[in-house]
Amino acid sequence: MCYHTATPGKRELQKAIKGKDVLYDQPEIFHINGFARPYLPVTLNSNVDEIIPARWKLIPYWKKSEADANKSANTLNARGDEIYEKNSYKYLIGKFRGLLYVNGFFEPHATDGQVNNQNFFVYMPDREIFTLGIVYNMWRNEEGKEYPTFSILTTEANKQMAGIHNVGKRMPLIVPEESRDAWLFADGRGEIEQLIIPFKGELASHRTVEVTKMRGDTNYPSIQDAI
Repeated sequence: MCYHTATPGKRELQKAIKGKDVLYDQPEIFHINGFARPYLPVTLNSNVDEIIPARWKLIPYWKKSEADANKSANTLNARGDEIYEKNSYKYLIGKFRGLLYVNGFFEPHATDGQVNNQNFFVYMPDREIFTLGIVYNMWRNEEGKEYPTFSILTTEANKQMAGIHNVGKRMPLIVPEESRDAWLFADGRGEIEQLIIPFKGELASHRTVEVTKMRGDTNYPSIQDAI
């Protein structure tokens, strides 16, 4: 599953994404661990003209405190084929969708076909910024602060990704540039489900570090380290 990403900074977003007001104000970060609940750059369908910070890991409304949010179930990813079945998502996916801007993402690989012991960084061949499909929720904590939280949708792996993520055989929902508006403005379950499909284009990848080295929060910078 996609629990680690590489994220462009404000300067890179302003240069590459035209016609949007970039309110996300962080530098580029090569590796971000989702379990740290970082703030990342997104566009939400509630305001498609902005790129704002939203916090990775969707928190449902019934969680009332930051402590509860930290301990709640893993919602970094949401399976696209089950999105209308899960209580955390089924009331959100029809109205609250967005795009996460990334430079790439990390996926595990099992050299023996059983245990994930390697990791691959996956990105566009031309190194351009691309977008992943997300579902989000505006969550209010115990102090009354409200902010967007999100999950990255996943699909079955395409042929290329099945060779990398060869145990789980999943991949994040990559939303190509020509489909971004369709994803943001889709109306009804049929239109939404037609867009939750494996990526049809080509991706580049290379092996990075062992998976065990990526599970902790101390070996790699998170968004908090850049604030």
